[in-house]
Amino acid sequence: MTAIQAYRWLGAPAPGGLALPMARPTPGSLYAPRGVFLDDERVVVVDSGNHRVLIWHGFPVSDHQPADLVLGQPDCFHEGPRAAGRGPANGFHLPTGVVVAEGRLYLADAWHHRVLCWHHIPERSDTPPDSVIGQDSLFDIEPNRGGAVTPTSLYWPYGVAWIAGWFYIADTGNRRVLGWRGLPVDGQPPDLILGQPDGYSNAENRGGSPTASSFRWPHAIAGDEATLYVADAGNHRVLGWTPPPDSDRPADLVLGQATMESAFEQPHVPQGPQRLRFPYAVAYAGQRVFVADTANNRILMWQPMPRAGAGLPAQAVYGQYNFADSGENRWQAISFDSLCWPYGLCAHRNWLAVADSGNNRALIWQIAENVSLN
Repeated sequence: MTAIQAYRWLGAPAPGGLALPMARPTPGSLYAPRGVFLDDERVVVVDSGNHRVLIWHGFPVSDHQPADLVLGQPDCFHEGPRAAGRGPANGFHLPTGVVVAEGRLYLADAWHHRVLCWHHIPERSDTPPDSVIGQDSLFDIEPNRGGAVTPTSLYWPYGVAWIAGWFYIADTGNRRVLGWRGLPVDGQPPDLILGQPDGYSNAENRGGSPTASSFRWPHAIAGDEATLYVADAGNHRVLGWTPPPDSDRPADLVLGQATMESAFEQPHVPQGPQRLRFPYAVAYAGQRVFVADTANNRILMWQPMPRAGAGLPAQAVYGQYNFADSGENRWQAISFDSLCWPYGLCAHRNWLAVADSGNNRALIWQIAENVSLN
């Protein structure tokens, strides 16, 4: 039996059971966060609505603890796209996914159609990025570099991941996943284009109905050396490749749908342990896979990790009392274990971090069970 224990609530408290965004940003407030990352040294929250990233050194020691530094704004009291009007070289527009890889910080700056990289973890606020993927310079922000899609252009990249020596970008607007063996350098073509027949195509579901080889909105990526998982939010499913692909090929696993060819959605009915509605995030730790079933205001867990098949049921649900319920905060006041549009996930050891976007907060849960984590 899996249990969760509340560890930390990051973001402003919720007077009267509501978690509304602060009128003005502070070091301890969040507005619609969409990305989160944690490891043994830090917690990173992408404060998407405030167009910034907050970093805590080490695990926060108290709830609502102020962040140690901010990126994307001149200080913790400013908000707005492009660093409160200072420009895109050091400002973001709806940032989302984030990951630390080999001592570097990568950020999916989605509405600037790029992935930013800091070659060292920043130690002070307002540190500018060192390099960019998907644009010619830090001053360029047009989708697909201002033209048609190419192997090195991006259009609404929402997710980034570092898995078993591969770096991945969920190039959502181009309906594809890009992968590099090792960390990419500026302008380097990807070694893998998944979901499209070539680097110059970007049709939704390859111009047809969903298949085991297509995406509608690939949004987040997770996995291990044996299986790659992609949250295909627009098709209400998660696809899995076992082993991880080194070239474009059909998936071996689908979660959330009965077949590889379906994209079924039916709101306002009991969803059960096998359906997903707009799953915007997927995470992996140990032998478990977590999926943010965003529109159902819950997180589903599969254990052991599914590797192949279709329509497999989850073993546990977080954020709801059972597999049938799907209400925002269970139609009650906000609590430590309720959810409203969970949008980002990160699993590390026995910790699960959640960007609880609709509640304007990030949660860190401790997961206790009889499975030891890697």
